[in-house]
Amino acid sequence: MKIHKHEVIIVGAGGAGLMAALYASEGGADVAVVSKLYPTRSHTGAALGGIGAALGNLEEDKPLWHAYDTVKGGDYLADQNAALVLAEEAIAAVVELEHYGLPFDRTPEGRISQRRFGGHTSNFGEKPVRRACHSADRTGHMILQTLYQQCIKNEVNFFDEFHVVDLIMNDGVCAGVIAIELSTGEFHIFHGKATLFATGGWGRVWSFTSNAHSLTGDGAAVPLRRGIPLEDMEFYQFHPTGLYGLGVLLTEGIRGEGGVLINRHGERFMEKYAPSIKDLASRDVVSRAIYEEVQKGNGINGKDYVHLDLRPATVNRFLAEAGEDRRLTEEDIRRKLAETLDVSRTYAGVDPLKEGIPVKPTAHYAMGGIPTNVDAEVIIDAVGTVVPGLYAAGEAACVSCHGANRLGTNSLVDLVVFGRRGGIKMAEFCKGADWPDLPGSAEQVTAEIRAEFERIRNSNGKIKTYQLREEMQKLMMEGVGVFRTEELMAHTVEQLKDIRHRYMTDLVIDDRGTKFNTDLLEAWELGCLLDSADVTAISALNRKESRGAHSRQDYTERDDDNWMVHTLVYRENEAPYDPEPRYSLNMERPVDVSLADEDERFIPKARVY
Repeated sequence: MKIHKHEVIIVGAGGAGLMAALYASEGGADVAVVSKLYPTRSHTGAALGGIGAALGNLEEDKPLWHAYDTVKGGDYLADQNAALVLAEEAIAAVVELEHYGLPFDRTPEGRISQRRFGGHTSNFGEKPVRRACHSADRTGHMILQTLYQQCIKNEVNFFDEFHVVDLIMNDGVCAGVIAIELSTGEFHIFHGKATLFATGGWGRVWSFTSNAHSLTGDGAAVPLRRGIPLEDMEFYQFHPTGLYGLGVLLTEGIRGEGGVLINRHGERFMEKYAPSIKDLASRDVVSRAIYEEVQKGNGINGKDYVHLDLRPATVNRFLAEAGEDRRLTEEDIRRKLAETLDVSRTYAGVDPLKEGIPVKPTAHYAMGGIPTNVDAEVIIDAVGTVVPGLYAAGEAACVSCHGANRLGTNSLVDLVVFGRRGGIKMAEFCKGADWPDLPGSAEQVTAEIRAEFERIRNSNGKIKTYQLREEMQKLMMEGVGVFRTEELMAHTVEQLKDIRHRYMTDLVIDDRGTKFNTDLLEAWELGCLLDSADVTAISALNRKESRGAHSRQDYTERDDDNWMVHTLVYRENEAPYDPEPRYSLNMERPVDVSLADEDERFIPKARVY
């Protein structure tokens, strides 16, 4: 069994992991990036419309306004200190990406171009503002390519197609991770002073999702099984414009360029739900509006979708009615939204230049995750106790800059800002830290995870992985989706127990081999998805209010008196693979409201758009 020794171990090769790797290496640390995918296949490449930064290149903008929109968009559950760090450091991060070679679109004067996005406003909600810096509608792809090239230049060590399956803890100190090499099926120990999880989200918990098949919640489940809590798991964002039938994401940049949502009557229905900002309201507001239109029978052709209309004639009519002097042309669409045209034509058989695009809300982004402070250090309790040597960044983490609902473009801001802060912090930590001891021999360290894989490999039941996964996804879509009730969520919690029981006792896989055994790994990933589904449903059932992406039909109002707190959920079982997991909740970590102490506009109030 091979032991790899590197000062910094980064799990995941998306934007957050690569940003952390880049900065840790620039700080002098020996860095290894361990990823179950080739880096440029990471899900950051699916981020389309832009990265938010108050550059003010086209109109006045300020970081404080960006922070305000982030707090308001998060329905006031965002930690305001984290939101301010996000907004203030976004400017330097974007300029730095430009210097690294990222090909942003340009204004005629040669500055970085910016477009409107949902929830982005100037002067504390006064009017929409152009804040999203973009590279056509492939911004995430460009960020991923740029950062990967810089990491190669800095001689970062990459272990591609090594699937991390366990976290090594020794007396409360992180000592690294265990990974399985896909090509051989062998287990490897990665021993490090500092370990950062940047594994993305777990959208595959739901049946209709924008997330790739690889986003199975490994980075949340592995630490959870080793005593690390997860924070605010009840808040999972449904993006309003998933391509009907597939869930593939259609960027919010379409609406930023002027695209509008239309029901079966040809009505721009968002005027009813967000009279001021209309189609550019925050994502939770727009997703609920689409669901309500469908429930009223206003879906297209009586089905459960509406149209996203990008046709210049339609867009320009509404722009003229709003008194705006700009107009959208077919050439603008081809230049700025090429990916949208390609995806719509290829997967829906629709030409957006001639007809509406069918869309419905799709499970998109986790606001919750591994709890961290603003330096990406993992914390384990309500008072912020740091786990030595353990870090997290990006969607896998919860620094809680997004609160109950993430603002559009802030996912890319989050991963570059907090990935960078994590990389800097790890490099500093490694200079003064001793190498942590492994808790035993290589065989002892890997014994539990090897036993779990052998259990799955030798399972001899009747149910295939995909059958249980589909059952779980349908259950979560119906019970813990856009709208929620006590009855549905309680039913979901109980049914998840039954699915897990069958996963542990009646599973069967076809491939018993070692090399590239994707059958085995998919079955193991299902266990991670079940863990993520469990804590999401339990956390949602416990929070008796509606806030952001957590919308309850039995508790329709936000309750700031009782619920301005974060949820921390712990797995109580000592054995990490106990067939009957038990969970406990801690609701004692208060939301940071430090900006409200200086500016009353940050005090929680009704969210009107």
